[in-house]
Amino acid sequence: MASVIPNVTAKFGLGRGLAWVLGTALVVLSPTLASADPVDPAALQRFVHQDCGSCHGMTLMGGLGPEITPEAMQFYDRDVLTTVILDGIPDTPMPPWRPLLSPQEAEWIADYLLTGEMK
Repeated sequence: MASVIPNVTAKFGLGRGLAWVLGTALVVLSPTLASADPVDPAALQRFVHQDCGSCHGMTLMGGLGPEITPEAMQFYDRDVLTTVILDGIPDTPMPPWRPLLSPQEAEWIADYLLTGEMK
């Protein structure tokens, strides 16, 4: 790490102390950032049953929107469901969830809808 500090200070014009602090922070935080799991299965399961359930029924058996149980979803593939979750369906009540969900979260939800299992 000591050999990195002169390169950082020269390249970015940082003082040696500031470069050391930034370098140390990078080394300390890297394992935390790299191992952070962007998907919270319990929160996403609640999301499906509460938010999706507000239209698709609390048991996902249908309501304003169609049934979204694994039996009903068996004819769809993961990519199609992920796209529908993220972008909605134009001219229907199905909203786009992209502003609130990451692609990884939408993929988890698609898998959950297809299998009924939390992974």
